[in-house]
Amino acid sequence: MKKGRLTSAIWGFMLTLILLSSGLAIFAIVNLSYSLGDARAINASGSLRMQSYRLMFYANSGSESASDKIAEFENTLNSQALRASLTWYTPQDLKDKYLAVIDKWQIMRYYIESENSRLYAAALKDFVDTIDLFVLETEQHAAFKLKMLAISQITGLAIMLLIAFVTVRIAKRKVVKPLQQLMQAADTISQGNFNVVMPKTEYIELSALSSALDTTIKKLASVYQGLESQVQEKTIALTRANNELKLLYDNVVMLHSSKLDISTLTDAINQLQSHNPDINLRLVIVEDEQVQYIIDAQGEWPRDVKSTQKFALQFEQSNLGYLEVNSKQPFSTALYSNFAIMLARSMVIHNAGEQRQQLALMEERGVIARELHDSLGQLLSFLKIQVNLLSKELDKTSKSPRAAEQLQEINEGVNTAYVQLRELLSTFRLTIKDPNLGHAIEAMIEQLRGQTDAEITLDYKLPVQLLGAHQHIHILQLTREATLNAVKHAKAKHIHISCQKISDEKVIIDISDDGVGIEKLKERDQHFGLGIMHERASRLSGVVEFNQNVEGGATVSLTFPPQQEPV
Repeated sequence: MKKGRLTSAIWGFMLTLILLSSGLAIFAIVNLSYSLGDARAINASGSLRMQSYRLMFYANSGSESASDKIAEFENTLNSQALRASLTWYTPQDLKDKYLAVIDKWQIMRYYIESENSRLYAAALKDFVDTIDLFVLETEQHAAFKLKMLAISQITGLAIMLLIAFVTVRIAKRKVVKPLQQLMQAADTISQGNFNVVMPKTEYIELSALSSALDTTIKKLASVYQGLESQVQEKTIALTRANNELKLLYDNVVMLHSSKLDISTLTDAINQLQSHNPDINLRLVIVEDEQVQYIIDAQGEWPRDVKSTQKFALQFEQSNLGYLEVNSKQPFSTALYSNFAIMLARSMVIHNAGEQRQQLALMEERGVIARELHDSLGQLLSFLKIQVNLLSKELDKTSKSPRAAEQLQEINEGVNTAYVQLRELLSTFRLTIKDPNLGHAIEAMIEQLRGQTDAEITLDYKLPVQLLGAHQHIHILQLTREATLNAVKHAKAKHIHISCQKISDEKVIIDISDDGVGIEKLKERDQHFGLGIMHERASRLSGVVEFNQNVEGGATVSLTFPPQQEPV
């Protein structure tokens, strides 16, 4: 589409009106300038008739007044107003009638000068008619010029009105309507709706304005969409962050408001799993670089997992395991990293609490051990010395076999009580430096390995956080006592300690040896503290059993529920 300039169109319209109005004004001025003598011509031509009648009185007088009247008539006939009838723009009819008046005047003048009033009177009517025709023609010519002036003005005004009407219609269609559409587009844009269509126009200025506004709209739409997208992203991110913080807070409250056991850890990762059901999640607890326990979240862990992401449960130098995530969709690594850190801190805090509890128990037992050593231990030592002195004194004097036998039994009883007291003091003085029962049993075994040539092995497969601090002490003492019995009384060469979780409600600890067997031990039940072992098992809400091995030797089995409060 060919485009023009709006300024050129406006200038053309204004120039057309100016030229048209100027032409009309010039025509009117020219017309009026040529019409200025029309009134004088009409008056002069009219006066010729009056003078013609007056000259009839002087036709027979022969006086000098007749000559004056003839001169006056000729002056009027040849006046500038009437001579204008002979100009180039004067109609030919008017010229002819003026010339006819002049020609007939020559005849009428002859009649006056010859004083022939009869002929003058006879020709007067025809002469006056000729003058009347000239006057009439002069009036018609003047009226014609006025008509031409009126017609030109009316026509010019009509043309100007037509041009104005056409211009207004064109401006309304090509200028006003596009401007209204631009205003509507601007109003629509102000309401936040950038889906507008710019009007098409034939003018370069409006096209440039429309194009500039369209470009601005596109840029504003792009910026607005970008800002709206950013706001939505920020809103989604803040909502997600708020949900994640709430999830972490709820888990912190749950982990620190109850015992940190397997059930609590399972509830924690189940809550994390419910936050994003499309993700497979499991918690792997590691101890001494070996996997001790795996807790799967709701749903089964897929078998054909090729790649997973692990978040370490690490606090300072402690590696407690990792949180393993399998997902085909992108997920928030920050949430799982923070959850792993929170879980590690909770486990460390729980372990520290367990350690403080165990250390408090051990400190209390150490105080009891010192009291027993300073009181009962010294008393038994004194009794042992007195029995030996009494035995020597009786050897110097006569003593009956019965007294000697009784004295021997007293001596053995004191020695046995002294040995049991030393073992009890050794058990009380066992220290647990961390809440890991496996480490404590290993430390106890290392202590016993220095007292015997028997091979002692340990198979510890209990998960961390499974047992309470009060259970650690009883298990450690019972295990040490059973191991000591195998070393000292069963004469075993190989001793194997096994710690396993059979189910959620049962833990079993076996101390197996290849010694003399359970039957010979039962014969001397009262000497080896088997009753004390039963009492410790009851404090764990469990039972202890003594079984004969098929290959020889005996197995002491302790079965009890985990995390059971002591009875």
